[in-house]
Amino acid sequence: MIPGAQGPETTVTSWPPPFRVLAVLLGSAAVVVLVAGLQAAHGILGPIFLAMVLTIVVHPARNWLARHLPSGVATALSIVTVVVGVVGLGLCVILAVARFATLLGTYSGVAKEKVDDLTAWLTKIGVGSDEVLAIARSFDLSNLLSLVSGALNGMFGLVSSMVFILAMCLFMAIDATALPRQLVSIGHRRPALVRALSSFAVGTRRYLLVSTVFGLIVATLDTVALYLLGVPAPLVWGLLAFLTNYIPNIGFIIGLVPPAILALLDGDFKLMLAVIAVYSLLNVVIQSVIQPKVVGEAVGLSVTLTFLSLIFWSWIMGPIGAVMAVPFTLFVRAIFVEADPAKSWLMPLIAGSAPAELLGDGDDLDDVDPKRAE
Repeated sequence: MIPGAQGPETTVTSWPPPFRVLAVLLGSAAVVVLVAGLQAAHGILGPIFLAMVLTIVVHPARNWLARHLPSGVATALSIVTVVVGVVGLGLCVILAVARFATLLGTYSGVAKEKVDDLTAWLTKIGVGSDEVLAIARSFDLSNLLSLVSGALNGMFGLVSSMVFILAMCLFMAIDATALPRQLVSIGHRRPALVRALSSFAVGTRRYLLVSTVFGLIVATLDTVALYLLGVPAPLVWGLLAFLTNYIPNIGFIIGLVPPAILALLDGDFKLMLAVIAVYSLLNVVIQSVIQPKVVGEAVGLSVTLTFLSLIFWSWIMGPIGAVMAVPFTLFVRAIFVEADPAKSWLMPLIAGSAPAELLGDGDDLDDVDPKRAE
């Protein structure tokens, strides 16, 4: 036992093997049912969770305003802030997709020439005719335009979801005025739960702040690079890089596609490769190496867990799951790990670096009896 530790040792009851197997099977079945339920209800749960995160983000500003203005006015201003932010981001995404579709339409003739040059080069180096035909069809500009138009129509279809999100933000912001009193009441009986929820709120704000700062850095660098390379509409693609930065690890790939295609159509393969190289250098280093490490240290999640959370929540919740992957994981950690002191031993496995309050200063580890540790 580590010196200085207090309290009696915990006695673990060992179940017979048949019961242990049954418990594992029942637990696995429960997880499968839960995941299936989340997938089935993702159209409702995703927007509700996003509304909750937005309310959490503006809540400190609302509290500050409430100290200088009437409570109702402070709540109204916080709601207006959310509306402006959500609508503004939505319009930016629509602008980027619409601009991409418009520019593609002006390169229809050039696109055919590029495809002809590509097929001639592939044939020259010995690629089979069937493979060349398949590649040429994949570069058909009409197919790409149809895909972009479908994405644009899908953006307009999200207006109903946006209205639902803003309505939920309105109700949550109004209810949040009584939240401190409610947390005090709950804290008398479940202090660990209150601490976990507070940790979730702080971690979510930190994550979004870090993502915003890195997004601005990446967007500025990408815009300057695209301008120097002569790619059309560099400001639009810089804005798209900022928006896709909220998708952990792989968001830059989505932001890379439009400028890379336009570089090919407006210039040549060398320009397209230059754009890909610049994006890979800037975005991979910043978004996929530096940012995940900073995010992990800010919110207490390992880089690996951050990436896995992106894959899992994207599969469960769709696009909202991709954007809210880290807040989703923080919420699950708060409810199922931090709220239960008996599960605190899991925190070093989840965090990028084990929290000091869980591991101590490390000096006690030398005093652990190896036999007892086994």
